[in-house]
Amino acid sequence: MLSASQKPSRRPLGARIKAFVALTKPRIIELLLITTVPVMFLAQQGVPDLKLVLLTCVGGYLSAGGANALNMYIDRDIDALMDRTSQRPLVTGMVGPRECLVFGVTLAVVSTLLFGFAVNWLSAWLSLGALLFYVVVYTMILKRRTAQNIVWGGIAGCMPVLIGWTAVRDSLDWAPVILFLVIFFWTPPHYWPLSMKVKDDYARVGVPMLPVLASNKVVARQIVLYSWVMVAVSLLLTPLGYTGWFYTAVALAAGGWWLWEAHALQTRAKAGLTGAKLKEMRLFHWSITYVSLVFLAVAVDPFLR
Repeated sequence: MLSASQKPSRRPLGARIKAFVALTKPRIIELLLITTVPVMFLAQQGVPDLKLVLLTCVGGYLSAGGANALNMYIDRDIDALMDRTSQRPLVTGMVGPRECLVFGVTLAVVSTLLFGFAVNWLSAWLSLGALLFYVVVYTMILKRRTAQNIVWGGIAGCMPVLIGWTAVRDSLDWAPVILFLVIFFWTPPHYWPLSMKVKDDYARVGVPMLPVLASNKVVARQIVLYSWVMVAVSLLLTPLGYTGWFYTAVALAAGGWWLWEAHALQTRAKAGLTGAKLKEMRLFHWSITYVSLVFLAVAVDPFLR
């Protein structure tokens, strides 16, 4: 139990504000916005209304932030036992559990209403669906029960692609569905390398991430499989007429480098390398660059056709 001096209400205001911002996991949300805004350019086939872009980004931040706060509320027991999460606000006592719960629910409600009244209700329901999927399906059901947690739980992280498109068009099409699938197949090979590095953390709290249950060799083989499917799916936009030469060139180059890194990781895993010699974080860091480049190409391509 926290002492009087440790209670959240006694913390300095600046530190408290910083802690509430941390509950939203800003670095993760950056990735979500990277996949949202470029799709708006593709949907508009040019520059979308900047006010609409701003409202969509604010709504997306609040929705994802609410989901992340609720995730921390639910996972506060295991976060306290894992090295990589030991400094989260609920663990340090900077924010109390009830405060976190109220904060997360408030962001969820505000984001849904903002999308509904300022953007459109299709985007609002997609945003709310993503939040509920992440909190209920991934955090509460899948995460502690199956090694498929990241595979299917990653659907929540795919939804910003659909939201970006519907914010502009108020309807869906094959282009956002294809990009949805790109993120779907990107998520496991993006996260599994990180899980390989911190698998002892997950093992200690009983979270069955794939690297906890399977050898590095098996995980690397799965990474290569998902990587090939991801790159293949990313190339479907052009033959279907949604993008041109620029996007194709970037997708091929970035995808080719991704596959090189994925196969290199598999080679090291087959050789039985572990620790620093496995270099699994090379692919993790490249995966962030990859998705940034591909979606930047999605935004630029309409201007070069």
